[in-house]
Amino acid sequence: MKVIFLKDIKGTAKKGDIKEVSDGYARNFLIKKGLVSIATDFELNKLASQDKKKAKQMEAELESQQKVAGRLDGEEIEIIAKVSNSGTLYAAITVAKLVQTIKKQLSVTVKPEQIKLKEPIKDVGEYDVHISFNHGLEANIRVIVSQE
Repeated sequence: MKVIFLKDIKGTAKKGDIKEVSDGYARNFLIKKGLVSIATDFELNKLASQDKKKAKQMEAELESQQKVAGRLDGEEIEIIAKVSNSGTLYAAITVAKLVQTIKKQLSVTVKPEQIKLKEPIKDVGEYDVHISFNHGLEANIRVIVSQE
């Protein structure tokens, strides 16, 4: 019996795979557990349309991410912070502060998990910050921390 897998089954198939399985295995286990549907023409067409829709969404997302990465790459942002007499910041500059400043100064929204910062910035100076996007896209921005 030809079936379409609705969920990943370790060692057997991944979601969306179409495979030939024995009738008993399909009827007595896979269909009862809701793991597969029978591969009728209607189901195959439905799966194909879902794949097309998913491909269009991925393409639109890629295009959007390329625009954002291109807009950010090579840009500079400046953060003015209070500094102690020893030259260290009173409050470290975290990823959340960077997201907020990027949105304010560059009018671009990035997610906190996209910013790759080894540790919070604690001193005045210039720092290169790496931003990762989906589809392997990347951008680097320069963060300038100035004394208030």
